[in-house]
Amino acid sequence: MKDMLVRLMDLPDIADLEAKLKKDNIIIRRPIPPEKSLVTDWVDREFGMYWRNEVDAAFSKLPVHCLIAQRENEILGFACFETTAKNFFGPTGTLEKMRGKGIGKILLVKSLEAMKSMGYAYAIIGGVGPAAFYENVVNAKIIEGSDISIYQNLLRKSP
Repeated sequence: MKDMLVRLMDLPDIADLEAKLKKDNIIIRRPIPPEKSLVTDWVDREFGMYWRNEVDAAFSKLPVHCLIAQRENEILGFACFETTAKNFFGPTGTLEKMRGKGIGKILLVKSLEAMKSMGYAYAIIGGVGPAAFYENVVNAKIIEGSDISIYQNLLRKSP
């Protein structure tokens, strides 16, 4: 998987989409430390141990470098930034049953806005799976030669 680069000066306006989700009682926010176990356990259950560890790292910073989508007491999605490496976005994921509603788009854009407020002009989306999504939403571009990335020597859990 390759990395992608996104320019943070040209992020799309998501206010209308955010208002639509709010009408469905879906909010996007940063979790706080007392919620750490709930969020990390959910990510582990839905997306696996590696992403759980990155979310755990997001909670080591204040404010937390993670956003969640929630409806009442249910987590619907999450996005992290600057967890494994400086200026990296990800991981991110939305419950399968909630995909296509714009939750991932809002999590992405709001995370990138947070990175922009940290002083970055560009951000790296690491180890991209759905490249077309990132290209369409934030005009991200593949970084040539990024097949060998920060994850190249990642320890793998034995079967």
